[in-house]
Amino acid sequence: MPDIQALKQKAALASILASAALTLGKFVAGVFSGSLALLSEAGHSFLDTGATVVTYFAVRAAGKPADEEHHYGHGKFEALAALGETGFLFALAAFVVIEAVRRLSLAPAQIDASWPVFGVLIVSIIVDIVRWRGLSKIARETKSDALAADALHFSSDFIASTLVLIGLIAARLGYPQGDTFAAFGIACFIAIAGWRLARRTIDTLLDTAPKGMADRLERIIGRVPGVATVENIKLRPVGAEVLGEIDIGVARTLPIERVSAIRAAVQEAATRAFPDSNLTVTATPLALDDETVLERVLLVSARRRLPIHHVTIQEVGGRRSVSFDLELDGRMPHGKAHEIASDLETSLEKELGESIEVESHIEPLETQELAGQDINPATTEHILAALKRRAVEGGTISDVHNLRVRETPVGLVVNYHCRVDPTLSVLTVHEAVDELDHKLRADIPGIVRVVGHAEPLRN
Repeated sequence: MPDIQALKQKAALASILASAALTLGKFVAGVFSGSLALLSEAGHSFLDTGATVVTYFAVRAAGKPADEEHHYGHGKFEALAALGETGFLFALAAFVVIEAVRRLSLAPAQIDASWPVFGVLIVSIIVDIVRWRGLSKIARETKSDALAADALHFSSDFIASTLVLIGLIAARLGYPQGDTFAAFGIACFIAIAGWRLARRTIDTLLDTAPKGMADRLERIIGRVPGVATVENIKLRPVGAEVLGEIDIGVARTLPIERVSAIRAAVQEAATRAFPDSNLTVTATPLALDDETVLERVLLVSARRRLPIHHVTIQEVGGRRSVSFDLELDGRMPHGKAHEIASDLETSLEKELGESIEVESHIEPLETQELAGQDINPATTEHILAALKRRAVEGGTISDVHNLRVRETPVGLVVNYHCRVDPTLSVLTVHEAVDELDHKLRADIPGIVRVVGHAEPLRN
């Protein structure tokens, strides 16, 4: 950014020097030749010099970072300077028209179209072309409104100087009024330049979104996986940047981490398409049509950070019934636990409809941490043998391994791994593991918790 700012300031200083030199040359030539068109063009160049001075200071101000009073930076200082230049252009066009009309009502003025005057105009045209092309290039690279306005000035100067040259040629050929008509042409081009600059500047000051950018962004964002809808896009140009807000719709059942990843993907896609943009992406959770009843039940419980399991959904006589186990702190008074369960049931009725039947079963949730230590190897081997024997009896579980037995103040906690046929359903495997756990606890008193982790059989 500092390099860009230095480039803009350097271009503005060069414009000041060029405009001042052209103004002086045109004024001297206009006075000696008596050409209204040339004097008008000198006035135009004089205003251009003042405008380029304003441009220089506007560019310096626009380069300041955001502060407590200007949260979006100072980029619009350039647009404000360009708006001031627009007023100068219209004022000059009006003055030239008035003076040209006055000269038409008088006797034709004597025009001394000598070769030095032609030399000044030719040099002016060359300088105008060089500065116009240089400023246009830098303005495109830096997105500078003020430098774009300066480029517009030099392009209008080129056209105006060409018209002056034509007027002087006409005067030299014996048509002195040609200079006056050339002045009308100059006024016309100055007014057109002012109008073009005014439209662009006012669009910037009124936060007019760049044409076509919102539609293109909507198409790009809509292709990002996970984006359900593009709810809203707001864009506003501020100096070299386009600031904006994008609101996307995502499935409300998605976890926070997934939503954050979608927002990051949208940001990356938008920045890749528009590198000079600075966009803020927000995500709105939406209820999609393909949500299942189970997803909606789990969503409501997750929002309240209430763990539930064994969710059962039934259709009974045309009415839907939902039941589940709700885990709450085992030390909690039952009255408080019942209030929490009732609140969850009410929320589910609002989500699924009042005709829904909701039943909850409260289970104690173990919240304390248990201190424990590995038990002696002999007891571990005894428990492992019991597990393997019971697994063979059931016929579903095999290869019991990775057994860990810990002694805690409330009893033994057993963890083990086993293997099952990968084609079996989750329900079948759960029932087999649950049955094995119950048999182990019956065989060996003192076991308070058994955690069996089933893995698919290896080929």
